[in-house]
Amino acid sequence: MPLALLALTIGAFGIGTTEFVIMGLLPQIAGDYGVSIPSAGLLVTGYALGVVVGAPLMTALGTKTSRRTMLMVLMGLFTVGNLLSAVAPSFTVMLAGRIVASLAHGAFFGIGAVVAADLVAPDKKAGAIATMFTGLTVANIVGVPLGTFIGQAVGWRATFAAVAALGIVGLLGIVKLVPALPRPQDAHLRRELAAFRNTQVVLAMAMTVLGFGGVFAAITYIAPMMTHVAHYSDGAVTWLLVLFGIGMFLGNLLGGRFADRKLMPMLYGALGGLAVVLALFTFTAHSKILAAATILLIGALGFATVPPLQKRVLDQAHGAPTLASAVNIGAFNLGNALSAWLGGMVISAGLGYTAPDWVGAALATAALALALWSAALERRARRPEPAGAEATRVPVCR
Repeated sequence: MPLALLALTIGAFGIGTTEFVIMGLLPQIAGDYGVSIPSAGLLVTGYALGVVVGAPLMTALGTKTSRRTMLMVLMGLFTVGNLLSAVAPSFTVMLAGRIVASLAHGAFFGIGAVVAADLVAPDKKAGAIATMFTGLTVANIVGVPLGTFIGQAVGWRATFAAVAALGIVGLLGIVKLVPALPRPQDAHLRRELAAFRNTQVVLAMAMTVLGFGGVFAAITYIAPMMTHVAHYSDGAVTWLLVLFGIGMFLGNLLGGRFADRKLMPMLYGALGGLAVVLALFTFTAHSKILAAATILLIGALGFATVPPLQKRVLDQAHGAPTLASAVNIGAFNLGNALSAWLGGMVISAGLGYTAPDWVGAALATAALALALWSAALERRARRPEPAGAEATRVPVCR
């Protein structure tokens, strides 16, 4: 793999760390600013919404800029946002810093996926995308626990300062290692927007929302589920999340490897397996050993969908993939927000802490149904035209 992928992976590691480490630092941040835990939770919500908005916005603003330059700008923006969070004198400024950092998230992964795919041979594109996303999965294994430890031992401001330093390393790596790839001659916003008229692009994004939403329906409420149902201690939740991160890491590698061979069968297997495992989690959550094994499987099967879904969007966007790729990253966060809301609703309805697992299973099943429908539409579009039908046929995918 080209060394340029290392720079993208470092950037992904920093972004993944800052996105998830906040969950372990909320009590300290809330205490320092004198706000409630639910109010401090706006730092999570604000970041997720910033990703959804920032992905298309930043990508659209960069359509006339080379991808390497845009990656540098985004990593700089990410660094500034985390520095602002580290020195924020008030909660409002802290929230502003989170939002500034989040604006870089979707566009960085979206543009980075396009660059990673362009750096390798056509039959290795999904593997290259998976290599970049390895930074995100390793962040959940190493970056988040380490950042939480630093925040609890030294202070949460030190955590965000360390993440900002990672941003600087990532920026320097892009400057030194990522080649100055020429901007496509016909790249402009209208052409990028045209990709969204493709039914297959829209279906792939819907699969992203529903499939990864299924993962976060369960994982968002993993702490109360494991402490109240499986009877783990509060301290054990951190290591269960590390186990989830290990699953993400393994699933990402497997997804990248097999998506380059059989993309749609890989999606069927991962989404189908995810739906089954999430349904079983309602039962295995009552056992410490089975719950831990299930969490590992949820991470593996959930993240096994990421490289094939991202590659599916790149393939179907036909020569104008940058905006579609970035918006698909926003779709992951939209799925996170949707599933967290639905999971909270079923808990509030008195259905118990395992009820979000059924929500997740339903979302993953819906994603599988969309994958099967997408493949059926594609097969139909490839059928030979009957004689004289060309003039009357309505395109299926556009």
